[in-house]
Amino acid sequence: MAKTIFITGATSGFGKLWTEALLQRGDNVVATSRKANAFTALSEKYGDQLLPLQLDITDREAVFATVNKAKEHFGQLDVVINNAGYGVFGAVEEIGEKVARDVFDANLFGTLWVTQAALPILRAQGHGHIIQLSSVLGVWSLPTLGIYNATKFAVEGLSEALASEVKDFGIHVTLIEPNGYKTEFGGSSAVFGDSLDVYNPLKESLSKIEGLGPDDYGTPEATVPAILTLIDSENPPLRLFLGKLGYVKTERVYGEKLQQWKEWKNVSEAAHG
Repeated sequence: MAKTIFITGATSGFGKLWTEALLQRGDNVVATSRKANAFTALSEKYGDQLLPLQLDITDREAVFATVNKAKEHFGQLDVVINNAGYGVFGAVEEIGEKVARDVFDANLFGTLWVTQAALPILRAQGHGHIIQLSSVLGVWSLPTLGIYNATKFAVEGLSEALASEVKDFGIHVTLIEPNGYKTEFGGSSAVFGDSLDVYNPLKESLSKIEGLGPDDYGTPEATVPAILTLIDSENPPLRLFLGKLGYVKTERVYGEKLQQWKEWKNVSEAAHG
């Protein structure tokens, strides 16, 4: 049975691929983008299956109006995919106030506004699935990506709490956590901090860090079957890694964290009083 899917950031990267795949298999798609004429070719090809809408996800009022318009058009929303967002590169010290606030507005608050707008609709229906595009960098950190890490760590915390809050309403929540992929994440859509020479040696060594080599980046098209399987699942997971590196590195990183917490366990317990 065809589903109705609302997706943000649908003109590039994962969003574009997933939008096209959903339309190809017969789903109804509400595709949003900042660009007003971004979906002309898809509209001509898929007609009434596609509702293209211009949206700036940082505008809360516009988000609520757009989500409600989508529901009124198709009658319901089965899946909401919060895909829009972008990367910020630079050491923590290098990121200025505007860059930091802007990326939080998009990656965290944009996700929050869409989620809040969709919840009353999904709750009234008694079913729905909210899919948040997080990252492996919402699970562990890499140097020179700390501000981006912070936005995705925030999405993780928000969404984990949300899943517990809405499960009794028939609403599922899934965090998608891709490792690196050959998308525009580090290209035209990326924002860079104000470079300080003191961090140059660190940046030059990053290619040697696990997960940043050329062979460690996945093929975006390979994510399509995973997304379709997730959308069709009756019992979707709270978290889903995309790619072969996420689970392996997370297992190692959390093993190291647990070991350090264990080493300091006596100090921690003594602090209880």
